[in-house]
Amino acid sequence: MKPVSIGILGLGTVGCGTVNVLMRNANEISRRAGRAIQIAMAATRDPTRHRGCDTSAFELVRDPHAVVEHADAQVIVELIGGEQEARELVLKAIGNRKHVVTANKALIAVHGNEIFEAAQRNGVVVAFEAAVGGGISIIKTIREGLAGNRIDQIAGIINGTGNFILTGMRDQGREFDEVLEEAQRLGYAEADPSFDIDGTDAAHKLTILAAIAFGIPLQHDRVYTEGIGGLTREDIGHAGDLGYQIKHLGIAKRMPEGIEMRVHPTLIPQRRLLANVNGVMNAILVNGDAVGPTLHYGAGAGSDPTASAVVADIVDVVRALTTDPENRVPHLAFQPDSLADVKILQQDDFESAYFLSLNAIDRPGVLADVTRILADLQISIEAILQKEPPSNEDTVPVIILTQETREQYMNEALSRIEALDAIPRPVKRIRVEHLHD
Repeated sequence: MKPVSIGILGLGTVGCGTVNVLMRNANEISRRAGRAIQIAMAATRDPTRHRGCDTSAFELVRDPHAVVEHADAQVIVELIGGEQEARELVLKAIGNRKHVVTANKALIAVHGNEIFEAAQRNGVVVAFEAAVGGGISIIKTIREGLAGNRIDQIAGIINGTGNFILTGMRDQGREFDEVLEEAQRLGYAEADPSFDIDGTDAAHKLTILAAIAFGIPLQHDRVYTEGIGGLTREDIGHAGDLGYQIKHLGIAKRMPEGIEMRVHPTLIPQRRLLANVNGVMNAILVNGDAVGPTLHYGAGAGSDPTASAVVADIVDVVRALTTDPENRVPHLAFQPDSLADVKILQQDDFESAYFLSLNAIDRPGVLADVTRILADLQISIEAILQKEPPSNEDTVPVIILTQETREQYMNEALSRIEALDAIPRPVKRIRVEHLHD
């Protein structure tokens, strides 16, 4: 059977990894796909630069539009990143009736509804396994392997840079900025790490996971997002004293009133498997009504792990080339006309337990005032931990662990507590999830 030709946009870390995997495993991939896969053309900003893959077998060009217009390329692999240029190129490829494989989580999270509608209209596939979790294959797992389940919850460590930083702060007792510098030196964090640190990267990924889990449109602008930049080694130490680890989680829950989608630092019990996922590794917990909790663990980034997912998508697309478009696996797991416009809950409607860290002036009655405010708002206390005050301060660090309550009640409680004369600084709040894995 005639080989399938592909075009690649971008020969950076993932692009070169994809070339290497395709060439190294060419025979195995051909046996799985049913025909050979060859690269016809690739676009890169500097075709003359030495790179970590062999490009001698295909044409290199600067103009990505030339790849999209290549007469023989049946599949376009988009690996340039970003939103606007990638969106333009992907929509052009779809308009040319070419299938698309992408690792671009921002593109799918923000523009996926438009892209999938265009793909359906033109009878082509857009595959995006590498957009979430690197080589874990979480999208295929939820979309196909768990298709018989009603998914109730997803919770995961879906940004390896943030997990590396929190692990270093905990294990080595270092401050945030120190570990971030190391992550940048090792290549785990970009020169501008804001997407990883402020939670944007995780929010893109959670948007995609929630859509395929719950059968809702992609709604990136509805994800509550909070980063890890405000965490200190003292926060991590206090959490450990109470039997918890702090992880930066993406959480999507099906609630009676609607869907929660949130990204934020979270305390989870030390005995949970997720609490023991360290370094740059990713792990995603999925709860289905039939299968129960399943945990999916692996490398969330890197050249070969991400290339593994990209090449798997290419193989899937090649297998589907002769399939009736109406009978292909839906992009977002549910048939396009069956996506539900379920209410996405606002921050005030979230339900969680809370870790509160405050500094109180060391005088009688202060702690009683704080606990009275919580009681007035029906917020139950799980534990209180009073730490020794620093020698140069007249305030006492107090840690309070609450039971589950609605966020609007906690917001009101914090407003009242911070208004007390004996509480000189804002109260730090970190949500708590117990996550049965």
